[in-house]
Amino acid sequence: MDHIARTLGKDPLEVRKHNYYGKEDRNVTHYYQTVEDNQIQELTAELEASSAYRQRRREIAEFNRASPVLKKGIALTPVKFGISFTATFLNQAGALIHIYTDGSIHLNHGGTEMGQGLNTKVAQVVAEEFQVDIDRIQITATNTDKVPNTSPTAASSGADLNGKAAQNAAITIRTRLVEFAARHFNVTEEDVEFRNNHVRIRDKVLPFEELIQLAYFNQVSLSSTGFYRTPKIYYDRDQARGRPFYYYAYGAACSEVLVDTLTGEYRVLRTDILHDVGASLNPSIDIGQVEGGFVQGMGWLTMEELVWNQQGKLTTNGPAGYKIPAVADMPADFRVRLVENRKNKEDTVFHSKAVGEPPFMLGISVWCALQDAVASVGDYRHAPLIDAPATPERVLWGIEQIKHAMAQDAVLETV
Repeated sequence: MDHIARTLGKDPLEVRKHNYYGKEDRNVTHYYQTVEDNQIQELTAELEASSAYRQRRREIAEFNRASPVLKKGIALTPVKFGISFTATFLNQAGALIHIYTDGSIHLNHGGTEMGQGLNTKVAQVVAEEFQVDIDRIQITATNTDKVPNTSPTAASSGADLNGKAAQNAAITIRTRLVEFAARHFNVTEEDVEFRNNHVRIRDKVLPFEELIQLAYFNQVSLSSTGFYRTPKIYYDRDQARGRPFYYYAYGAACSEVLVDTLTGEYRVLRTDILHDVGASLNPSIDIGQVEGGFVQGMGWLTMEELVWNQQGKLTTNGPAGYKIPAVADMPADFRVRLVENRKNKEDTVFHSKAVGEPPFMLGISVWCALQDAVASVGDYRHAPLIDAPATPERVLWGIEQIKHAMAQDAVLETV
């Protein structure tokens, strides 16, 4: 996209927008899945406005004309990320819920909590179904003696799969409790409502734990397994066609960088992100995941260099040689927002969307911004060839490429 833009003398963002999927046409992928609920055009327009992209690009061009050594670059890049395991059989999950007579709830599911907030999200789902405080719920470590045949916690599907399985188990128990309460108090099932740690049964209101005790004494099962399999997806590997993804998550990032053209060193000055998570299960967790995913993606494309020696041995195999982003590498000005009032149209858990891996791809905006800064050395007439990761050495090589191309242009102009 950047090379096309430099050749045509256009803004790279304009070239990208011309190549977006359409809503009614040009909306079928190369694997023959129709892109539904496409919101990348609106999302890009919103971020373009909120980040003042046009104004900043003009200001950056003026800065670069007046600054012979330090150069700024800016780029706005989108992402459309399919959610589901492409190995279709992995799109399943189980859960186990016990409710004890004191009203406490034991929850176990097939996902692995690794700091991404999965346990919190799944517990919130169960708490929402029973309308109780999350403090009542105790999650125990994932173990196949409780929930067997677990799928990997990967492909950004942890909350989607395990949240739905836990919801399934919770709904099973809640349905039993509603049927019991209606029968026991001689009311209709519509008269039974769970709300704020209590259960309203027509004109009577019971604390949640009282209904649980009453159900126990009347021999109602307070335990259930739950199961979920992702619907609609299929894929024919022989024909390379099908619907491998349940839905798509969208996002966009606008990053600005400052490059020292004498050394190739650079800093990320500002990043604006707008990301689509559907109806967020937990906005605080989701914003943290977007921030972390972006920084990890930025590191992948700028500093995490793999080097092998002549014997084929990886030499960057530890922290002395393999560099990952640290706190000083964060954008000095970091602004992250979630798309508001846009539920997932698919029947995911409370119409949320996955948030693990999609923001990782937003790090591409930093890589493209570095290329934009280097292109300014040649007045944006040439696109540098900067391989990823764009280490300072590779950025410097890119600057030398542009200088060489400009020298060749000068020779041709004199001929």
